[in-house]
Amino acid sequence: MIKAIYVNLPVEDLDRSRSFWTKLGFSFNESFSDDKGLCLMLNDGSIYAMLLKKEFFSTFTNRPVADHNTTQVLLAIEVDSRQKVDEMVKTALENGATRYREAADHGWMYYDCIADPDGHQWEIMYSDPTQIPS
Repeated sequence: MIKAIYVNLPVEDLDRSRSFWTKLGFSFNESFSDDKGLCLMLNDGSIYAMLLKKEFFSTFTNRPVADHNTTQVLLAIEVDSRQKVDEMVKTALENGATRYREAADHGWMYYDCIADPDGHQWEIMYSDPTQIPS
């Protein structure tokens, strides 16, 4: 059984990353944050994103690090409502994110897609499994 997940992502500017995610309502575990990286708490106790300076991130791999022009991973986070999806995307866009795809509404699932200031692609989603067509 998995106790927690830490997604490691390269970033250019830690201050910009801290400001961006704070404005979206998230906080950081300062015990795991320093001048090389930030520990973004997506769900305290179980899901974290380690936002690591690109130079530091590159010490963990023997492969080239993806840049803003490539996609290496898509990250999806689920929130409590469609309204929360729209609110988060609006705030993200106002604070340096870009939209890489238009929102999609499948009835039982709704999501919108942003790239954060470092180019990482995030799907902010809401789903209601009771509404899945049978």
